[in-house]
Amino acid sequence: MATIDSLPSLSEVIKTHGLAAKKSLGQNFLLDLNLTAKIARQAGDLTGCDVLEVGPGPGGLTRGLLAEGARRVLAVEKDSRCLPALEEIAAAYPGQLSVINGDALEVNPLTALTPPIRVVANLPYNVGTELLVRWLTPKDWPPFWDSLTLMFQREVANRIVAEPGSKAYGRLAILAQWRCEARIVMSLPPEAFSPPPKVHSAVVHLQKRDKPLFEADPKVLSRVVAAGFNQRRKMLRASLKSVAPDIEDRLIASGIKPTERAEQVSIEQFCALARNIAAG
Repeated sequence: MATIDSLPSLSEVIKTHGLAAKKSLGQNFLLDLNLTAKIARQAGDLTGCDVLEVGPGPGGLTRGLLAEGARRVLAVEKDSRCLPALEEIAAAYPGQLSVINGDALEVNPLTALTPPIRVVANLPYNVGTELLVRWLTPKDWPPFWDSLTLMFQREVANRIVAEPGSKAYGRLAILAQWRCEARIVMSLPPEAFSPPPKVHSAVVHLQKRDKPLFEADPKVLSRVVAAGFNQRRKMLRASLKSVAPDIEDRLIASGIKPTERAEQVSIEQFCALARNIAAG
């Protein structure tokens, strides 16, 4: 820990560089280095792995990732005010930290990182879900990453791990659990952050599956799931009418009652329906 101990405290860093969190960027800084180290450990053994971090801010989690032995970290930060603080960390870990001042939605991490790659991030609240969906729906599977260890608002975390029959169960749960093993590994109260958000937060760990849980065409499955949950209060025979004119017959053939609603249908059943529809 000698290297990390040589760096100033995060409170000092924020004061020195004038890093008041910006609401417009969804920023809530985590200043407790014990907590950031704990989050880094939730990603597993980082030795021999490259890590993509999005929204590092003043670098609390970045320090944790490097201290836990990450081979290399690529930190993508949109807020240029944070760059001097991150450069201080880069100087303490020569050759191990690269910083890109840009939008994570537009960055290809494979230009700077070498597999195996893990994504670990305290995601900005305003782009967290969009980034997760992109990482879960690449053109080809398996994706560039081995695992995702991500912090979200607790409500979003609950949606990722939700089971059929619950109010939180929806498109996000299906996208995540079809291709990953997903679990909540940490919960954090508002007072852990500066400034404190109005909601609790949670860290979700998603371990990629080499093959999806059940066979299905990703595009067809996505279309079926989106149609079902866009009108989640309707019975499936109504909400899925636009997907296929003979949807009732297809639902029955897939082991689904046409009178059920989307939140009652398992991932296995949605995949069976997607296969039925793809078969024509």
